[in-house]
Amino acid sequence: MKFSQLSVILSVVITASTCTAFVPSNVFSRGSTKSFGPLFESSVKDTDVKKEVKVGVIGCGRIGIVHLGAITQAPNVRPVIVSNPTVSKAEAAAAQYGVPRFTADAMDVITDPEVDAIWICSPSQYHADQIKACAANGKDVFCEKPIATDLSETVEAINACREAGVKIMIGLQRRFDPNFSRVKQAVVGGEVGETIMVKLCSRDPSPPPFEYVKGGGGIFADMAVHDLDMSRFLVGEDPIEILSLGSCHIDKSIEVLDGSEKYDTAACLVRYPNGKTAMIDVCRQSSYGYDQRAEVLGNKGMIATDNVYPNTAKIYKNDFTGNADMPFDFFLSRYNEAYVQETIAFCESLVNDAPVPITGEDGLVALIMAIAADKSAAEDRWVSFQEIVQAVYCKSPTECELIAQSDLFPEGFKPVADAKELLVDDSTA
Repeated sequence: MKFSQLSVILSVVITASTCTAFVPSNVFSRGSTKSFGPLFESSVKDTDVKKEVKVGVIGCGRIGIVHLGAITQAPNVRPVIVSNPTVSKAEAAAAQYGVPRFTADAMDVITDPEVDAIWICSPSQYHADQIKACAANGKDVFCEKPIATDLSETVEAINACREAGVKIMIGLQRRFDPNFSRVKQAVVGGEVGETIMVKLCSRDPSPPPFEYVKGGGGIFADMAVHDLDMSRFLVGEDPIEILSLGSCHIDKSIEVLDGSEKYDTAACLVRYPNGKTAMIDVCRQSSYGYDQRAEVLGNKGMIATDNVYPNTAKIYKNDFTGNADMPFDFFLSRYNEAYVQETIAFCESLVNDAPVPITGEDGLVALIMAIAADKSAAEDRWVSFQEIVQAVYCKSPTECELIAQSDLFPEGFKPVADAKELLVDDSTA
C-alpha cells in the first residue's frame, strides 16, 4: 500500500500537476539565473497600510541572532523582547539590535501581551512545550527544526497551533537557498523534463564533539533530515519508502553510542511515486569544506548545483588550476542568505496574514522520513513511511502516544495511513 499524498499549504500557486512544496515566488521566472531579489525586499507595497507586528525571540544563540538580525530589517515587524537562560546573552542581543526588553525566562516572552508572534530558537528538547505555550497564549510561531524529537509530541504541538488558530512555520532553511531554489525552478518549469532521479550530498567540514552527538537524535534526525526534506521538495511528491544504512569512519569514540548516534556516515535511497528515486549521502567530515550539492536528472536534461565559495577567484598554475579558496566551512556562512530569506518570508506571512511557506505538516513529514531512515538502518530493510505514521495513536488532537507492535492497542485505536489524518484540518497552519 502506498503512502498517500499529504496536503501542503502553498504560499504560491503552482500548476495543478506540479509540486506541493514552497519555492520563493521570484524563482518561477523561467530562464532567470537570479533566485532572489534585493536581500530585504518585501512584497508589502508602499501604498498598502499594514499593521505592525511585534515579535519576541526565544534563544539568543547563533541561530537566534541570525533571525533577530533579519527581523530588525523586515518591514512592519518589530522585535520587542528576547530571552535566553544565560541572561547576559539576551542583554547583549537586545543592545545590539535595539530591542527594548530582555529576560532569562522564555515564558516572559510567550505571555507578553504586546507580542504577536514568537521565534523559537531554543534547544530542541524545549520546542514542543514552548510551541504549545505559544498556542495557548494566541501567538503565531516560527520554530527551528525539529518541532520535537518525538513523533507524538510533534503531532500534539502542530494540533495545538491549529486548534488555537495560530500560524506555525518550521525552519527548513535550505528551501530558501538560491542554489536549491534554482534547481526547483528548473523542475517546476520543465527545463529538464520529467524527473527521474534526485541526488543530494551533505558533508560537514568537521565532526561535532562527542557531547553534541550523544543525545542528539542520531545522524538521520540531526543531519540527514534536511536532505530528506530537500528530496521531497525537489521531487514535489510524497515519498513511499526508504532504505538506509550507516557506518562510522571519522570519530571512533561515538561507536559506543546507541542507535544511529554511532554513525558519522550514512546513505539513503528514497522511493517516490512513478518510479522516481532520491539518493542521499551524508558524512560528518569533509576535508575540503562544506559540501552541499544537489542534482536532478530529467528525461530532457540535468541540473546540478556546485558548492558555495567565499569568492569566485581562481588560481592557474602549472601544477594546479581551480578555486583560490575552499568552500565555506561553517553552516551559518553557507546558508546565511537562506536564513535571512526564511525569516523575511515568515514576517511577510504575519504582516499580510497569509499562509506560511513551510508548514507544521512539512516539519512532521521530515521527521517521519528521518525516523523511517533510522529504523531502516537499524533493521536492515525497506521501511514504508506509512508504517511510521500508523504507530501514532491520538486520543484527542493534543493527546498522542506511540503504539509499539507488542503493546495492547487502546480501545478505539484505528491506525491511519496518512500523516494528514493525524492533524486538525486548519488553513492557518
